[in-house]
Amino acid sequence: MYKDELIHIHQLLIYLMKFLVDNGVSKSYFKDYLDLSISPHHIHRTKAEHKYAIFVLALGISKVLAENNEIIPRSISKKLEELAERARTEVS
Repeated sequence: MYKDELIHIHQLLIYLMKFLVDNGVSKSYFKDYLDLSISPHHIHRTKAEHKYAIFVLALGISKVLAENNEIIPRSISKKLEELAERARTEVS
């Protein structure tokens, strides 16, 4: 996937995170993502950094959906956690 496509996905996930927070979801679900201090607007960041941020953000979103609404199985959240960890090693 190209870097600009990753940035676009990153932005879409930000919109979803903001929607969830605006509708009462605690920001604590997104603490790990917010601690990264990377946003889609940081186009100077590497492709690997955006990829890692996407996985961490998707992990937070999946935890919200799994724990609060039971929309998705917890196993998906667990798999995203593994993918985020794998992506983290690419950044390091």
